[in-house]
Amino acid sequence: MKSISFTGMVMSVLLVAGCTNGTTAPPAKQLGDAGAGATGAGAATGAGAANAAALGGMIRLERSALPQEVKLPGQLASFEEVSIFPKVNGYVKEVWVDVGSHVRKGQRLMELEAPELQQASTQAKERYARAKLDYTISEENYERMKQAALTPGAVSPMNLASLKAKADADSALCNAEKANWQMQDVMLGYLKVAAPFDGVISERNVHPGALVSAESKDKPMLDLRQVDHLRLQVDIPEGIAAALQDKDTITFYLSAYPGKKMTGHIARKSDLVNSQYRAERMELDVYNRDGRLAPGMYADVLFYSRGNPEAFTVPRSAVVTSTERKYVIAVRDGKTVKIDVATGNESADKIEVTGDLRIGEAVIAHANDEMQEGMAVK
Repeated sequence: MKSISFTGMVMSVLLVAGCTNGTTAPPAKQLGDAGAGATGAGAATGAGAANAAALGGMIRLERSALPQEVKLPGQLASFEEVSIFPKVNGYVKEVWVDVGSHVRKGQRLMELEAPELQQASTQAKERYARAKLDYTISEENYERMKQAALTPGAVSPMNLASLKAKADADSALCNAEKANWQMQDVMLGYLKVAAPFDGVISERNVHPGALVSAESKDKPMLDLRQVDHLRLQVDIPEGIAAALQDKDTITFYLSAYPGKKMTGHIARKSDLVNSQYRAERMELDVYNRDGRLAPGMYADVLFYSRGNPEAFTVPRSAVVTSTERKYVIAVRDGKTVKIDVATGNESADKIEVTGDLRIGEAVIAHANDEMQEGMAVK
């Protein structure tokens, strides 16, 4: 009986322990669920922060110009240059200049010979002399008959009219022969080649005895360039060109003279923007009185651009450039909007932009082409 009683007591204790374990298990599961829920909420909050960080921060737009010194390539060119071709066919008789010869305006450079032109001029002169004589005789006959016609019935009106017509015809022929003679003389003048302006002979391709033709334009006989007055030609981006004016002083450096600062003044603007390079050609007058400069020299041209006071200055990372467009990403009504812009002056970390932007508007500072339009931003 004692053994049975002890066994019953043990069974009773086990049953009580089992009931106790069954009662406390469900509350432990609910804590686990609550912890999971807390973890999920924290994850959601973390995801929102990551999204904001991905936008890279935002800036507020303010109008401000961005001054900039721009270095552009340029090249010196002759103020005047000409390739001299023959006007008439002939043989080279004399050449009095060579490459490097300094010549003055009107100076004789070379002479051609063409005997047939001399003969044509002589014939034209003789024809003119004959036509002039015929006209003189016809005019004298008409004047005499005109005086005789003052006596009634002495000269018929028909004869007088015929003499007048012949005198007029001989006058016209005389004028034509004179013009032909003058033309032949002009053609003879083309055999003597003179310099059209002061300059230097930069190319010579003929020598005495060579046959030259007016139809051949492959190589010039001589090439003449003005070197005491040069043009510095430079193509300037349209955004900078708009702010430059005639007579503005420009600084430039030549590769031939490293470190030597030179200046010039804007003398001419083409007022035409090249559609391929979006640049406008400008020229500076450079005077080469000491003869140290030469056409063709390469130059680094420095321009100081004051910037566009109507533009907005933003970080360079705020501008997204694709094959189709250039834009910034603004935030309007809590959503991202891509705004097309044109860029102007730029520095190492900033750039000018213009477009449909508003003062005080928020723009994403570090934008990229993966950001979609219409994203919600808090």
